Amino acid sequence: MKKETPMSKAVLNNYRNLAETMSKELARRGHVPFYCETAEEALAKVLELIPEGASVGIPGTVTIRELGAVDALVARGNRVVHHWDPSFTPQQRDEARFEEMNCDALLVSSNAITKEGVLVNIDGSGNRVAAMCWSRGDRIFVVSMNKVCPDIESAIARVRECATPPNALRLGCKTPCAVTGCHAKNGCVSPASLCRAVLITEQAPTMPSGKKSYVILVGEPLGY
Repeated sequence: MKKETPMSKAVLNNYRNLAETMSKELARRGHVPFYCETAEEALAKVLELIPEGASVGIPGTVTIRELGAVDALVARGNRVVHHWDPSFTPQQRDEARFEEMNCDALLVSSNAITKEGVLVNIDGSGNRVAAMCWSRGDRIFVVSMNKVCPDIESAIARVRECATPPNALRLGCKTPCAVTGCHAKNGCVSPASLCRAVLITEQAPTMPSGKKSYVILVGEPLGY
């Protein structure tokens, strides 16, 4: 973590206060909320929530990779399913997308979240947002506080302007935003588009019996 200054301390204190407010909203919407000041604390919480030996599905997410969760889970003996293994064929990648939803736990982030606890995500293939709506096990969202937006409209704008362009570059997609650095004014309708399915999660979807939806808010920037 960067060296703390009076300004950064004020930001962290504000994150803590905001997270406390948001946690009440998240609980009201059916989630189990936590606040972790650092990525290290967030990783510890993830490992606490996922039992040893459980299978873990991880759809495309930079946040979870930056957290170091994949390596930590594999090292502990958990079976991790993720479709972005570079050695996979297209068919294996598709099969992994379906399998991610059937694991004992789903570990993912969110492109944005409102102050009222609404999760906002935009997806290209749709597998990630589908799993957020319906997957077999517990769902664990890890969301950094820099993704907090005032409302749904600004959250959607954040995804398209801040998250999608770098993600398109990372994936080598030839979208307008990958070239211009910003979302196309009239939308992006093309074979390479990453903005195809929009999911606004106002409440935790009905969960399989005994399963929960967890949201871990993190006071350290992660992902896009």
